[in-house]
Amino acid sequence: MFERPIVMLDFETTGLSPDMGDRITEVAALRIEDGRVTERYVSLVNCGARIPAFITGLTGITGDMVDSAPPARQVVPELLDFIGADTLSAHNASFDEKFLAAESARLGQQCRHVGLVCSLKLSRRVFPGMASYKLGQLSRQLGIAFRSAAHRAEADAEVAAEVLIHIGRHLGRSYDLKFMTPELLVAINKLAAAKVPGWLSKNANQFSTEKGATALP
Repeated sequence: MFERPIVMLDFETTGLSPDMGDRITEVAALRIEDGRVTERYVSLVNCGARIPAFITGLTGITGDMVDSAPPARQVVPELLDFIGADTLSAHNASFDEKFLAAESARLGQQCRHVGLVCSLKLSRRVFPGMASYKLGQLSRQLGIAFRSAAHRAEADAEVAAEVLIHIGRHLGRSYDLKFMTPELLVAINKLAAAKVPGWLSKNANQFSTEKGATALP
């Protein structure tokens, strides 16, 4: 449905801020093409940092698990190569992007993705009035089920990808778009929720293209 691929990213981490020394412990990156996930990169990460007990309680990821995992110096370059210059997405995208940037900078590497789509912000704008936009509660409201335990990178990325695909289909049907560019989603992210319907009615077709795309189901 999207004219070019979008990569959905999810990190599990030791805390909330790389500026405070927090590190990644697990990554999942899923490439979305033609309304489905076509490729994935998933790995635990030996980040060389202690995992707090409350993080283990939340995610189930233990120190022993990451101690035997590939090191960040291997995982991060592989992840950057996987993402390439595709548009990046995440649920609460600023969180994941700041960890991606910090881990890349540690190794003297740069992110190459073009554009960032936050599926949380997008959901607020496209589906106003939901009781919650946290991934677990939002997915239940949209009828999207977790296939495995939440708060693991691959499970969260899969559900976030399904949320993004759901949004794409909804926009396509609501505004008669057979195909759309990732830039449409980036543009919606920047709008106030109240302005989205009117803006889409006037401008959505500017971001719709048939080049290299597959029709919406």
